Amino acid sequence: MISNYRELIAATGQEHEPQRLLFVFCRAELPDSASAEELAAFERGEGGALTPVVCVDKTPAEVADFSQLVDESRNTGQNWDVVFVAAMSGRGGVPPSSDEAQQPMTMMVESIRMGHVGNYLPLDVSGEAVSLG
Repeated sequence: MISNYRELIAATGQEHEPQRLLFVFCRAELPDSASAEELAAFERGEGGALTPVVCVDKTPAEVADFSQLVDESRNTGQNWDVVFVAAMSGRGGVPPSSDEAQQPMTMMVESIRMGHVGNYLPLDVSGEAVSLG
């Protein structure tokens, strides 16, 4: 079980084929129609919906350190609370290209919008895995 970004990068190096990582940065939000109870829970860090705000694909070498990824994400001007990560395997010793990552990235964003996040590694702003249960 991977518990942080550093372990994720180490795991990609153990794979038989080179990897490309897909990142979907999400902001926690409450709908305007939220009740007082929902608002109170949200203020305690519970509940709400995760809305994708930025997505990017990178090779592990391009973002070996989590701070690089955070800095790049902050340059977009979008605040985020959780980043979901998935990995794609290459073929024949060649990592997938950004073009090859586009369809899986789109599917990942839609899956997250629908609340189906079990296939992705959720990390907080410090690069630690979080439980969304």
